[in-house]
Amino acid sequence: MIVARMRWWKEALFILGFYLAYGLVRNQFGSDGFFASTTSTAAKNANRVIDFEKQLGLFFEEGLQQWFLDWGWFLWFWNVFYGSLHFVVTIGVGVFLYRRFPLRFLRYRTGLAITTALGLIGFATFPLMPPRLLASPPPYGGAMTNFSFVDTLSVHGGLWSFDSGTLQDISNQWAAMPSLHLAWAAWCTVAIAPVLKPISARVAMWVYPLATSFGIVITANHYWIDGLAGLAVLAVGMWCAQWILERQMTERNNVLTDGGI
Repeated sequence: MIVARMRWWKEALFILGFYLAYGLVRNQFGSDGFFASTTSTAAKNANRVIDFEKQLGLFFEEGLQQWFLDWGWFLWFWNVFYGSLHFVVTIGVGVFLYRRFPLRFLRYRTGLAITTALGLIGFATFPLMPPRLLASPPPYGGAMTNFSFVDTLSVHGGLWSFDSGTLQDISNQWAAMPSLHLAWAAWCTVAIAPVLKPISARVAMWVYPLATSFGIVITANHYWIDGLAGLAVLAVGMWCAQWILERQMTERNNVLTDGGI
């Protein structure tokens, strides 16, 4: 069987290699890569997103952040949440599924990989200046002083910082559409919540993507519509993963049938 051929070190190497390749490609289409976008393009796309949200009557991100700007400890918490749980929870869910539900792990591992790869298409074709950079100066910001968004990570700190020259050089500052933070958080929930027994654990996992939605907005790293796009690419990614798994199972059954087993 497919599951019988799984080895933890092969899975770890596959995931690590995939993420390194993803990061390399993402940054080549970002603010400092070989195929780097321009600041004006990222700023124009930000205005397009904001205008669209205003047409819907749902441009609330700026006002929401204003409510909490005096709560330094609160914003510090969300900076840490945004920068750490994205990886910690996702890795934890993956390890749990691998050990307890290997067939489910295969489907969801593939779905997450496809979802992440689809995110690259958005980053390459629609570079988007996040809210935190709208009023910041070039080369990464749009110098649009009519917006009052605050880069909470620069002001209140966290476990890391975009202000680091090295991080700025290796990170795509405009990889905002879609929000893979929300896509990964929702992936964690749909992957593990149905197989958890304690009600409290299931509730916690359903709260997690809701908290992530709040976190990506309150830290001014995303517009709410980025999160919606993240959920869309997750849906496509999981559909593709299910189709691939069904094809693999069908081909295996055909081989067994043809072999007279």
